[in-house]
Amino acid sequence: MTTTATTETTRVIRDYDKPLWRRLLLTREAAIVGLLILVVVVASATVRGFGQPITLNYLLLDIAPILLIALPMTLIMITGEIDLSVGSMVGLSSVVTGVGIQAGLPFEVAALLALLVGVVGGAFNGFLVTVVGLPSLAVTIGTLALFRGLAVGLLGTTAVTNFPETWTALAKAKIAGTTIPYIMVPFLILLAIFVIMLHFTPFGRGIYAIGLSKDAARFSGVDVERTKMVLFVLAGVVSAFAGIYYTLRFGSARGDNATGLELQVIAAVVLGGVSVFGGRGQLYGVVAAALLIGVLASALRLANVTSDVINIITGVLLVLSVVAASVLTWLQKARRRPGRPPRVATSTAP
Repeated sequence: MTTTATTETTRVIRDYDKPLWRRLLLTREAAIVGLLILVVVVASATVRGFGQPITLNYLLLDIAPILLIALPMTLIMITGEIDLSVGSMVGLSSVVTGVGIQAGLPFEVAALLALLVGVVGGAFNGFLVTVVGLPSLAVTIGTLALFRGLAVGLLGTTAVTNFPETWTALAKAKIAGTTIPYIMVPFLILLAIFVIMLHFTPFGRGIYAIGLSKDAARFSGVDVERTKMVLFVLAGVVSAFAGIYYTLRFGSARGDNATGLELQVIAAVVLGGVSVFGGRGQLYGVVAAALLIGVLASALRLANVTSDVINIITGVLLVLSVVAASVLTWLQKARRRPGRPPRVATSTAP
């Protein structure tokens, strides 16, 4: 007697059951890009002086550190972690560069020492998170204070300003025939590297897997600890590079350089569509969000709005982006009626 048993394997399709245009356009990232275009058009039409080439130059100079640090921060937050020490690392690397100049070292050697400090600081964060097992929020709050304390302790209230004029001029120079500063060249190179790494390599797929479920990622063969260590080291060295640029741009190394910069970076990352719970986010949304924050700040300053009001507007945008994500998730769940069966694939096995 032969018995035939029928089993059903359910595969629920959520992200890929919609047309490609909906998956590309009806997203938080696309909304941020659209909002950026709208703000640029409105500001150009209403704010006097906003559409001038010099405005674009200063805008890119101002947001360059945010754009740089947002690249590794995006990857870290996709894994479900966070690094609040990046602003302090910018200040510490700035001070290390200044102390090296004071000691008579060539600028190239002083900058190399600053990058090395960034590697060590990022590795220290990664060690405490991956090996010791401490939460990244607590660890980086502590190193935020540690790195800032070291920066202030090394220079005190003094400032180093005797940097080579060649390098300070290069930090503010524009690409020939354009109003785009040279700092955008290393940013675009890093952007290409991070895009390829996140979206086109097994390492990037492992980053998303960690954000969705660390245990599942580990069972799938992803080295969770090594991945997080690499990301924290990248955050440290990119922050140190941003610190060197920050020093040359303003021609001054001080212990309080870039205070509060980490909040602007996190605001750009979250506003750009990266989930605070991990597992979701794309770099083009983060870049658009950083540009949106910079455009708003530049336009409001030209309209004689105070920095406090600018900070309030940025904070409101950040809160609205988080709330909007939660509301959209709730609406999507509400649209799925309790009695509505999911799309399934049925197979019959003997």
